[in-house]
Amino acid sequence: MLREILKHWSPIAETPDALRQAGALPYAIVDGRVAVLLITSRRSGKWIFPKGAIEPETTPWDSAAMEALEEAGVSGEISTTPIGSYRTGIGSDGATLVDVDVFPLKVTQQHDHWREAGQRLRHWATIPEAQRLLADRSLARLAMRLKAQLAGTNP
Repeated sequence: MLREILKHWSPIAETPDALRQAGALPYAIVDGRVAVLLITSRRSGKWIFPKGAIEPETTPWDSAAMEALEEAGVSGEISTTPIGSYRTGIGSDGATLVDVDVFPLKVTQQHDHWREAGQRLRHWATIPEAQRLLADRSLARLAMRLKAQLAGTNP
């Protein structure tokens, strides 16, 4: 339990830009309700949003859109403003902490074939279902913030 607490402990120190990552929060409005696209991580199989390193000479939001295409097989309209950020461990042991800026991605196309199709599952979920499935509470808070932003209310 202590290891889990320390894994998400967030000291005031910022992550160096070289270790900062970008993620996408893919969403669609279905029958008037917000649905978000979750994928499984390759290492643990937990439900997450697509994320990865910011490619050189690429904006963070464009990197986030590329991750969504590679990891989840979706493309669309990416926001240039992050919905928020969270801290997570990377590497084989998860010991290196990085901050991930998350950009909303309004999905306009879902592809049948994509780079990591055989390595991950993907699942569209309503916000309440996403809150149950996402192991990382920070990701669930970002989904709630997106829903509030789309509804024009404060989270």
